[in-house]
Amino acid sequence: QVQLVESGGGSVQAGGSLRLSCAASGRTFSSHFMGWFRQAPGKEREFVAAIGQSVSSTKYADSALGRFTISRDNAKSTVYLQMNSLKPEDTAVYYCAAKYGPYWTNDVYTTPSDYDYWGQGTQVTVSS
Repeated sequence: QVQLVESGGGSVQAGGSLRLSCAASGRTFSSHFMGWFRQAPGKEREFVAAIGQSVSSTKYADSALGRFTISRDNAKSTVYLQMNSLKPEDTAVYYCAAKYGPYWTNDVYTTPSDYDYWGQGTQVTVSS
């Protein structure tokens, strides 16, 4: 079992930056694949960024590429999402997700159904 707690959301003007954090507790963090998803009102949850068990394995949604950076610190059991050049369309609740991986692979997962554990979400609001 893994518990995930997101933080770092807030309100920012377009062009600004935020860094989201997701602190994990429970099973060995380094064995987990991690992802960030978001959900805007009236829309389905969508993939933003993911990182594998290896810090060099990352994937981004086209909307996030070049503006967002996902990273992980296994010593702190934390995954981060640095968001720069924010746009009003980035407004959403952002969720952290974890998938346990018993064997080391270079995989990265981008679909919500791939993940076993979810945080409660943190609101990001970008005003124009």
